Amino acid sequence: MLKSATSTLLRRGIKPTTAAAATTRSFASSDEPLVKTALYNLHKDLGGDMVPFAGYELPVLYKAENGGVMKEHLWCRADNKSALFDVSHMGQIRWHGKDRAAFLEKIVVGDIAGLKEGSGCLSLVTNETGGIIDDTVITNAGEYIYMVVNGATKFGDMKHFQEQLDKFDGDVTMEYLEDSMQLLALQGPGAAEAVSKLLPSGFDLTKMAFMTGVETTLDGVDGCRITRCGYTGEDGFEIAMPTENTVSIASKLISDPTVNPTGLGARDSLRLEAGLCLYGHDLNETINPVQAALAWTMGGPKGRRRKEGGFLGAEHILKPDGKLQKVVKKRVGIKGMKAPAREGAEIYDAAGENKIGEVTSGTFSPCLKVPIAMGYVETPLSKKGTEISIKIRGKMQKAEISPMPFVESRYYRVPE
Repeated sequence: MLKSATSTLLRRGIKPTTAAAATTRSFASSDEPLVKTALYNLHKDLGGDMVPFAGYELPVLYKAENGGVMKEHLWCRADNKSALFDVSHMGQIRWHGKDRAAFLEKIVVGDIAGLKEGSGCLSLVTNETGGIIDDTVITNAGEYIYMVVNGATKFGDMKHFQEQLDKFDGDVTMEYLEDSMQLLALQGPGAAEAVSKLLPSGFDLTKMAFMTGVETTLDGVDGCRITRCGYTGEDGFEIAMPTENTVSIASKLISDPTVNPTGLGARDSLRLEAGLCLYGHDLNETINPVQAALAWTMGGPKGRRRKEGGFLGAEHILKPDGKLQKVVKKRVGIKGMKAPAREGAEIYDAAGENKIGEVTSGTFSPCLKVPIAMGYVETPLSKKGTEISIKIRGKMQKAEISPMPFVESRYYRVPE
């Protein structure tokens, strides 16, 4: 049966070494054992408190001197410091073939054909109604296009990609890297200094712009890839490397006293301070890019993708002239409440009489030392400064619509 499935996927343009794994694991039973990344034993040695996440066993925090969500969070934002995350659960895909950009522009909203070699972008995978299937970072790697998708959605994403490949008449193949490569994220003001110690001499990070990536050696290991991006609002990098070299590279990074191993807990509070979405909470298949305040991923009003559309669900998002269709709700930031508003908390108008939305993410901000949240409210009440009420633990609390990010982003800019 596995051989038959592989043959079917080959006709759809997927490389045989990855097709079988994608097929069997995407339909695995819910009681399948959790997957361990290459760093599992290292996490345990470092005091990692391991929890299930996206089918993997990953550290939510570390029980160590600089461990715990609060300390790990603040370390990531501290001058000359950086945080190391294991994000190997995420899906790494290479797209090959002369029509790879044309195919991708049918399944994501961004201008992929316009990416210069080495440049990347955040984009959205949409369905036939314009809903968001996933968010993804895509980079033009020259001979191929490199894509990273969310761990919890990667098998569903690939099933969707396969269905679209079956309808596409062109030269494109998908290579899922599965367990051959692992992925780490190094984030924080000191990230560049820390990773530079493992890069080849002459590698000038000062000239590496945000959202660019390149293949390189790392600590002498060939076949690595470094992308200047991240999920914290800080400068940082996502680093892909062969699985067999992951422990040695991670160990080398954390041997630097400015680098702190960091878990999922701080990753979540950091991304919320940065105003970034978590798929399955702030984004899903019923929410489109305009509602999610992510219309910028399609480019400006005069941009090619806005004018041409051509991606799944475009007619539900864009007008024929490229202008955005009106939406009944929008994603917003929320501040001012006295207690944290968790996911699912109901949002009301200022009088507390009419329900206008719902919180999708909420936490206590370690940096601001106040509760923050994001959620969706009716469009007329989505403007900055609008007074609202939130029902928290059965009681109404005053709050207001806030701009995001909550904490100023410090993405790297190449000096002029």
